[in-house]
Amino acid sequence: MHVTLEQPTGACLITAADKDIAIPATLRYTSADPLAVHLDFPPHVTLDGEAATWTFARVLLSEGLHTPAGLGTIRVRPCGSSHTYVEFHSPAGTAMLRFATTDLYRFLARTYAAIAPGEETVGAELDQGLVALFGGRV
Repeated sequence: MHVTLEQPTGACLITAADKDIAIPATLRYTSADPLAVHLDFPPHVTLDGEAATWTFARVLLSEGLHTPAGLGTIRVRPCGSSHTYVEFHSPAGTAMLRFATTDLYRFLARTYAAIAPGEETVGAELDQGLVALFGGRV
């Protein structure tokens, strides 16, 4: 049985004019995908009016709480001791959100209680697929 954790949280969208716009978001983790975290946004805060989810490595979130992390479409970095920036890069542009670091730590602690770091497995489905691909030589 898989466990899914959700934690509603607020974030501030940092605009080009350095204006903060409060937006709702939900942090989500599922033991079915133990290496990833998901950040869900409701339709009314997206450009196209559709709900959006960004998925990235749990370790990226963890590392970004202490030091700048990420080179690709999602980057995480501390902003003092009380805030953390999460940047989203896409062909349409870049969005930077500021989260309360305590919210992110609390979420990570809950995910670690579900599956400790280093204890993640990729699942029986992948094992079966590798066996089929390599003819039992895995």
